[in-house]
Amino acid sequence: MAEIGRRCERAVVTAYSELRKTGLDDLQAFQSCTTLYRIHHPEAKLSEARALVSEWIDHHIHRGDTGATAGCDCAGEG
Repeated sequence: MAEIGRRCERAVVTAYSELRKTGLDDLQAFQSCTTLYRIHHPEAKLSEARALVSEWIDHHIHRGDTGATAGCDCAGEG
């Protein structure tokens, strides 16, 4: 996986990968990552967090793309 510059995005993708390796199913890993994102961004609505986390997981894990994604409000970090 290519280096991901944004901290939130990198944290979510890394957490998802690690949770899946430990045996959690897709839904459990996804829900955990959505919670992780919302801890860092409590202002985000649940639906927004789910959409962004889903995009990141699909982009980096399922499709293996290395290009940029939409990111989040802290996209300049990292």
